[in-house]
Amino acid sequence: MAKAKTIYACQNCGAQSPRWLGRCPDCGKWNTYAEETPAAVNTRSPVPELSKDPIPIPDIDGDSGTHVATGIEELDRVLGSGYVPGSVTLLGGDPGIGKSTILLQALGKIARTGKTVLYISGEESAAQIKLRGDRMNVEEKKLLVVTENNLERIIEHTKKAKPDVVVIDSIQTMFTSDIPSSPGTISQVRESAGKFLQFAKATGTAGFLVGHVTKDGAIAGPKVLEHLVDTVLYFEGERGHPFRILRTVKNRFGSTNEIGVFEMTGKGLMEVKDPSGIFLAERQASSTGSAVVASLEGSRPVLLELQALVSSSGFSNPRRNAIGIDSGRMSLLIAVLEKKVGLELRDQDVFLNVAGGMKIVEPASDLGVVAAIHSSFHNRSLDHETIFIGEVGLTGEVRAVQGVDVRLKEAEKMGFTRAVIPKASLKSKSGAKIDTHGVAHVEDLLKVL
Repeated sequence: MAKAKTIYACQNCGAQSPRWLGRCPDCGKWNTYAEETPAAVNTRSPVPELSKDPIPIPDIDGDSGTHVATGIEELDRVLGSGYVPGSVTLLGGDPGIGKSTILLQALGKIARTGKTVLYISGEESAAQIKLRGDRMNVEEKKLLVVTENNLERIIEHTKKAKPDVVVIDSIQTMFTSDIPSSPGTISQVRESAGKFLQFAKATGTAGFLVGHVTKDGAIAGPKVLEHLVDTVLYFEGERGHPFRILRTVKNRFGSTNEIGVFEMTGKGLMEVKDPSGIFLAERQASSTGSAVVASLEGSRPVLLELQALVSSSGFSNPRRNAIGIDSGRMSLLIAVLEKKVGLELRDQDVFLNVAGGMKIVEPASDLGVVAAIHSSFHNRSLDHETIFIGEVGLTGEVRAVQGVDVRLKEAEKMGFTRAVIPKASLKSKSGAKIDTHGVAHVEDLLKVL
């Protein structure tokens, strides 16, 4: 008998090779290649088709693409007002961060509206799911639970129950009989997700796939899952903090800039309506190296505390550590302070932290970073009621940022009386009564301080 053809696939990015490789040439990871048997082309199970003929765009029913609310406002925010029938969403995050919890809560709220929902678990028993549901008061009759790993039987259960929403927890535990490899391999996960995606599109069933996350923060197994699904959500949060951030990475039906803020409690994940107040609750008035910035996450402004610590270094190469903000961005701002302002930081250790476990990705926090480092270096505290908004360029200029008006309104609502913003953004101050100071250069900021 002829030997079955095998290939070697990277379990991190999905790259394939006819022979084993120690280091993946695509993603650069070591020892990620595993032997697999490729799926045959003609072994795909047939799925129902909506239509085989092209349809004129005016005749397409647009109501099928409208959003349906889940009942959890923070989840609806990141999804773009809710889920879309026929769409598939991938939810990733660290183990124990709350992926299964928030989906079970969402299914409970959707079931209360009269819709049928199906929760498919390949990791927990039905009794374990029931215990978690009792803790969160999820007792709806239309919430169906199935413990199954075989994708063909999952599709049969879905055809029989005809649910509006299906949750598969997790995609790494599912397998299809068309492929002889074990569950969790790159081919199994990719083929299982592809088949479920075809079924969801053909029947109009909304699906949620739970994906494990590796130590690097990427979806374990195939990176191609992010290209297959319609929406990709990531749960973020530090183990020492009760707050969880739900962030959109990809969304075909809405914005990718929105975030949802939750707090983990004994009764599940609770929505945080006022994240600025939560993140600033423990801020001390007279501490040095502390500055407040306004980060714009989509359409929502969030006030965050930046903490900087500058101390003499005992090493030839001083340390530069940043938590919650890009360390390269921090090094850039330190270089600007040394070159343009004359701050002697070459023999100083600099540590920067975003309090509360939040992450800042936009450059509008540059002014706050500069102010916090300057405050810690001179051991002088900043004004407790001042907020900093602005981007700093390599020449030391302070550049304008978008959404200054909504940031100032949020700061005014939180009790701040003064704001330092880019001089070019003074004309964007509309409606806010907070006292603003426009700065055009980093030297102007230091004069204001």
